[in-house]
Amino acid sequence: MVEEGAMPIPKVGELEMMWVTSQVAGYIEDQRERYRGNAVVLSEEQKRAMGAFFPAAVLDNTKTLRLTGERIRNPGFYTMLAQFGVDPSALPDFSRMAAMTLVDTIVSHEEFTDRLLFHELVHVVQFERLGLKPFAKKYVRGFLAAGSCEEIPLEKQAYELDGRFAATPGEAIRVEEEVNRWMREERY
Repeated sequence: MVEEGAMPIPKVGELEMMWVTSQVAGYIEDQRERYRGNAVVLSEEQKRAMGAFFPAAVLDNTKTLRLTGERIRNPGFYTMLAQFGVDPSALPDFSRMAAMTLVDTIVSHEEFTDRLLFHELVHVVQFERLGLKPFAKKYVRGFLAAGSCEEIPLEKQAYELDGRFAATPGEAIRVEEEVNRWMREERY
């Protein structure tokens, strides 16, 4: 189902799907490489705030960067998608997103609140459990099926969990277990 206001996305064949997935994975790798060198490890305060929800290894290996005077650029391959019948205005605009997770590096356009960090750390766990290319494939398939970022199963899970985190901050949510459960149930 396409949400109200979302653009219908045309059906894309398997070869095109493979090409788009490889482009998305390459974009994520390139952006990670671009930003990781300037990113910093989580502060002790952030680790304490997230410690009940995420494995220590995730918290120790994740880096963050808040951009100032710069925005994340959209991928160059967006223009090629028009050949598949995809309206470029229907695609996610990374420059307008609050933050973007690039495997184990989170780049933000705004201050890292606990809720924003929690949401993006869910994606770090998803990347860790799925791997970059399977994550990219599931993201692309989810977007093409739904026509909006919010309806991609990977995003739906992150929003669901960050909503629970915000509503009941004392509740111990084991994010890795939740990701594993969704994987077992093939919900992505």
